[in-house]
Amino acid sequence: MLIRFIVKNLFSFKEETEFNLLPGRPTRLNHHKYERNGLSILKQTAIYGANGSGKSNLVKAIAALQQIVTTGTIPYTLNTQKFKLAKSNAEKPVELGIEFLCNNAIYFYTVSINNGIIIDEYFGESGVNRDKLIFKRATTINKISSVTFSEDFENQALKDVIEKSLMKPQQPLFSLLNEINDDAFIDIKNGFNWISKKIIIMTPETHPADIAQTLDANKEFEKFTSGMMSSFSTGITNLRLEKTPVDERFDTTKEIEEMKAYIVNNPDEAVGLPHTFNNDAPITVKDVDGEILVLELVFPHKGEKNESIDFQYSELSDGTKRLLEYAPAFYHLINEDCTFIIDEMERSLHPTIIKELISKFSHDEHTKGQLIFTTHESNLLDQDIFRTDEIWFAEKGNDGATKLYSLSDFKEHNTIDIRKGYLTGRYGAIPFLGNLHDLNWNNTRENA
Repeated sequence: MLIRFIVKNLFSFKEETEFNLLPGRPTRLNHHKYERNGLSILKQTAIYGANGSGKSNLVKAIAALQQIVTTGTIPYTLNTQKFKLAKSNAEKPVELGIEFLCNNAIYFYTVSINNGIIIDEYFGESGVNRDKLIFKRATTINKISSVTFSEDFENQALKDVIEKSLMKPQQPLFSLLNEINDDAFIDIKNGFNWISKKIIIMTPETHPADIAQTLDANKEFEKFTSGMMSSFSTGITNLRLEKTPVDERFDTTKEIEEMKAYIVNNPDEAVGLPHTFNNDAPITVKDVDGEILVLELVFPHKGEKNESIDFQYSELSDGTKRLLEYAPAFYHLINEDCTFIIDEMERSLHPTIIKELISKFSHDEHTKGQLIFTTHESNLLDQDIFRTDEIWFAEKGNDGATKLYSLSDFKEHNTIDIRKGYLTGRYGAIPFLGNLHDLNWNNTRENA
């Protein structure tokens, strides 16, 4: 579970800025706190702010750290998108850090990067009395890196090989050590697995391609998704998977032939077609008893005289498609220890639907995952749904830098209408439109 994330000198974050899911003083909605390893961690957070305030930048920063760890490379944006409104920051490193709970251990990872070179890197286990070092990496001005391991690390020969031959200035040590089969690196493998698999980031452009395959393989998920889609008055009565031979469904192209060849060589795997293929439809291709089939979702609707009329994915509304894309997220959130981070949660969805969806998750006392999302939807600002420490705001200061703060900082009573307070500017993080009435846009009107 995510405990905290720290970012400095990246995108709109100038100084060290922390976002966390640690409970504050509120005593309401106690089932929103997961008790793990002697620590309380919140199950959800909504992040509000004006356009351009930095909400999406927080999501992008978390995604950047995930990419650094999982790919072993430094994203180009870390070199080109440091905080630009202060010239002195151009020479300063980007700093990222994440603390999380995994396998009943609390880990903390930080990395400092400047001009494509990893300056410092640290991974350790947080303890009650003192932290335990797992590894620490430092790089000199001459790009020479050294590594320090925990006190009980005894393989000096392996350490020498890592320092002299394996470690590269542009590669995270975290990723390198994950690839080495040594019992001393079990904590690193646990941490790598959590960062790579347990954080799932969804942006407005995210279109899961494997829904059809998941529905085919998991009947519980099929039941969950069908119930969810029919419960929100989308017109869908249930879901059905249509299976068609690939050569009947698609014309022969280079991409199709390559995909068929891959499946022939990997018969136990399924391939989800990219969302740009075939009108964004979530389609999966797999080997079924030696035949390569296309699995495609069909959406039955009730017609006149109660007959069932099939709709294709392309015929659904944008809101219905988005709701379908959220089905895997909420299925995993109620069944697994995972963290979903969703940017622009309310996109294409009616305010009533998004509120009902979040409310359902909020009041469910048996969830297992965390939900973090950015939004403008003020109808969610309801103390029956959120604790005050579960609502965060992003706002830019006079220097153009994003700051993050929690509603719990305002110590509001649980009877206060926080939606009204937010819309009237009580908590900040709303657009400043003071000069809009002075805008004379008629000056730009073309002559008739």
